[in-house]
Amino acid sequence: MSAIFISKYNSSSFVLSGFPGLEVNYLWFSIPFSIIYAVVLSGNCLVLHVIRTEPSLHQPMFYLLALLALTDLGMGLSTVHTVLGSLWGFVQEISLDACIAQSYFIHGLSFMESSVLLAMAFDRYIAICHPLRYSSILTNDKIMKIGVAILCRSTLLIPPVIIRLKFLNYCRPHILSHSFCLHQDLIRMACSDIRFNSIYGLALVVSNLLLDSVLILVSYVMILHAVLAIASQEERLKSLQTCVSHICAVSVFYIPIIGLTMVHRFGKHLSPLVHVFMGNIYILFPPLMNPIIYSIKTQQIRRRIQRLFYWKEIC
Repeated sequence: MSAIFISKYNSSSFVLSGFPGLEVNYLWFSIPFSIIYAVVLSGNCLVLHVIRTEPSLHQPMFYLLALLALTDLGMGLSTVHTVLGSLWGFVQEISLDACIAQSYFIHGLSFMESSVLLAMAFDRYIAICHPLRYSSILTNDKIMKIGVAILCRSTLLIPPVIIRLKFLNYCRPHILSHSFCLHQDLIRMACSDIRFNSIYGLALVVSNLLLDSVLILVSYVMILHAVLAIASQEERLKSLQTCVSHICAVSVFYIPIIGLTMVHRFGKHLSPLVHVFMGNIYILFPPLMNPIIYSIKTQQIRRRIQRLFYWKEIC
């Protein structure tokens, strides 16, 4: 069976599985997915436009939010062509080089989002625990350096494990578990020695996602300690409200990752569709929800969007 499959498909290409067993419903599935991608792309572009055109939003917190929106926009753009192409029926295979490139962007952007959320947690810590020194600590120059550090951390650590994929021997059936390429999917099909990919990949996850989540948790422990020391209940609530958007963004990013990890680790008996849906939630839920969260919860952005659409209605 494996030999037949390999002879049928080019050894340098992989089949996008989409949603196994639900092929007859692909047209209906494409409608909500098209809407989701439209919201992802338009929502994040709107947030970027509002921050760029509103001088009052040219502050450290909103610069980091713009970086988060760019990351989410990149995630949407890097997966939209294979996910919708698979559902619409005109993209059924992906070449090895394109698969490796997509894997690089997906994992790199995930690490970048984690780094941005950590930087935003640091921003909230300084704003609440050291409010009088906020403007002197988080200057535009320092925010630029943080942005460069995030970019370097997210892009320069991944190539060793991604480039290695190019030289593996893929002798198992070339069927991807999703409509996009993930590192763990590719090494699953390899017959070569994958110890480097496994060890280095685990080290990346620990040094990025796990470390970031721990540092975010520590920052909020210190924030909560500082807030509880405030005498006025009204001031305590006001301080905590400035963190609501970030807490929601952290939740919509890490909860799907934890869910996907648990499914891959303990859900081998589950239907493949569960793995597929969890993978799509991991890819699409944060880029979909972040613009909505910050448009609703952040007063400055909400007012600017309202003025933007109100002005268009008048015109």
